[in-house]
Amino acid sequence: MKIVMDKNVLLGKETFSLIGEVLSVPGRAITSEVVKEADILVVRSVTKVNEQLLKNSNIKFVGSATAGIDHVDTGYLESEGIGFSSAPGSNSNSVAEYVIASLLLLDRKGKISLPEMSLGVVGVGNVGSKVVKKAQGLGIKVLQNDPPRFRESKDSVFLELDELMDCDVITLHVPLSFSGVDKTLDLFDERRIHKMKEGSVLVNTSRGKVVDRLALKSALKKERLSGAILDVWAEEPDIDKELLELVDIGTSHIAGYSYDGKVKGTRMVFDAICEFFSIDKEWKVELPPPAVSYIEKIVNENDNFAEIISDIVFDVYDIEKDDKNLRKILNLEGQEKRKFFDSLSANYHVRREFFNTRLKLDTKDERLKKGFRALGFDVLN
Repeated sequence: MKIVMDKNVLLGKETFSLIGEVLSVPGRAITSEVVKEADILVVRSVTKVNEQLLKNSNIKFVGSATAGIDHVDTGYLESEGIGFSSAPGSNSNSVAEYVIASLLLLDRKGKISLPEMSLGVVGVGNVGSKVVKKAQGLGIKVLQNDPPRFRESKDSVFLELDELMDCDVITLHVPLSFSGVDKTLDLFDERRIHKMKEGSVLVNTSRGKVVDRLALKSALKKERLSGAILDVWAEEPDIDKELLELVDIGTSHIAGYSYDGKVKGTRMVFDAICEFFSIDKEWKVELPPPAVSYIEKIVNENDNFAEIISDIVFDVYDIEKDDKNLRKILNLEGQEKRKFFDSLSANYHVRREFFNTRLKLDTKDERLKKGFRALGFDVLN
């Protein structure tokens, strides 16, 4: 079989070569001409998969090694009998760790105070539920909003969106939808942002267009909000540089880019292809060792809770490094700017998730141990 694949699919060449002949192409360069003779298409989120791309092609299956699928016209695929699979949940822990790291950085900047702050989580699916668990493990008060889940469960833990507006930080984990009762396009527009608590912070790791960028810029300029953290942008890769200069942390759509998450996404698509075509192939991969496999920490009685947590988290994941890398784009224009944005994800460093790090704490403070376990660290007794 012939397989066209986004070259940024981690271990993609090694994986999909087990079942066919692989043509590896930059995601934005995957065109109708490129896929015409292929049987399988494997993409990430930058490739728009629709009738325009696939009409008159031999494509029988599309796999997206991503959790989100707003870049794929699934209705068209179904109408044409084309198989489809994505990787829901594959990057969820990676994104949740990014959110926690960003909260810890806000604490260091003095914009919030852990664990006394309150956190509003909008969208409590694969990612949001992990954010809730990790934040609660740190003793943070968490309010949750998820209309689809409330309709299904009637669980009173899911509140109306207005009930989250007094939170110190609101973090968004919703899919991008353009219509219907759960429309999320410009969910946080001027009216919604104005309802947020004055001096609060907005975090968006979902999709750029869930937030009205002009309204967010205005709120930051007027100091209506004290800050913002953005991993996603309305017009990627042609991002708003003025908005980047205003936010506390700006990154290049890499919140879900942990090595572990990307490998899981590749594996999920591989397994789905094998099932669809009734292929009996086993795939094994040996992951690189984590940069920080073991940390031993002596905790003094007067040490600050948030500082202890952040010291160790930043040893494993330096979120400021990702922010500094994106800010280099401020000196670029046009095509150079767009290429640079894409290059940051294409050449992203090996970032391992917290569970790869064993942690020995010399402390009797069970709250600390509970917090690190909630974050996913392998805490030794």
